[in-house]
Amino acid sequence: MDAIALAEHALGVPQLILAVPPRLPDGFEAALEPLVRRREAREPLQHIVGFAAFRHLSVRVQAGVFLPRPETEVVAQAAVDEVRRLSAGGVEPLVVDVCTGSGVIALSVAVEVPRSRVVAVDIDPASVGLAKANADLVLPGAATDAAVRIEVGDVAEPGLLAEFDGAVDVLIGNPPYIPDDGIPLEHEVADHDPATALFGGGADGLDLPRHVVAAAVRLLRPGGLFVMEHADVQGETVRDLIDRTGAFEPAVTHRDLTGRDRFVLARRRPT
Repeated sequence: MDAIALAEHALGVPQLILAVPPRLPDGFEAALEPLVRRREAREPLQHIVGFAAFRHLSVRVQAGVFLPRPETEVVAQAAVDEVRRLSAGGVEPLVVDVCTGSGVIALSVAVEVPRSRVVAVDIDPASVGLAKANADLVLPGAATDAAVRIEVGDVAEPGLLAEFDGAVDVLIGNPPYIPDDGIPLEHEVADHDPATALFGGGADGLDLPRHVVAAAVRLLRPGGLFVMEHADVQGETVRDLIDRTGAFEPAVTHRDLTGRDRFVLARRRPT
């Protein structure tokens, strides 16, 4: 897959079909060789070609901003399903995406469920800038501002998005969650993803996710849905910290396509 993607990038074609290969232009090998060397050095493929695929989207990526991951697509699916259900019932759902990074979760909701309002925040200005650029890329120009509001915001700030207290239908987050002493095994992650997007704080990596839970308690309306990604070893701990708030129906862990625990769902109790 990587070899084909690099060849497509060197040729400047959207899709390379090996059964009917194009004539290779002069200079193709010279153009391909440095790309192969970069990938050989474990630079992420997405950084080399300049974009990443996520669900139905193709979005821009850049160094210093967390790369979208395939496992997060199932996390986004949970949010999309709930927003689509509400929209089908005549509601214009309000969705908040915290720690948005490149914006892929927020934009997936906005694109797949057009009758939704999405607010996305991230503490990192570079991430917010990239998310806004991706919104311009995947949404019609006139619809961008109406469909998605993207801004700098710290999920640890107690007053974040206070104008929406108790009014949010779905709150979704993919916060950093690696423990302080954790070491990412893949060079593509350890050497290229920013530490601020990887390490959640504390011995269990859940300092920042705890702030996400607190934001969900405050922002979600009664019956609203909370969706949060976590590491495959954190399911029980995350369920416990959600259940101990007393604000949600019992939290449920869901798995990704590899069968690993990947995210939690919890519905806000009626008040």
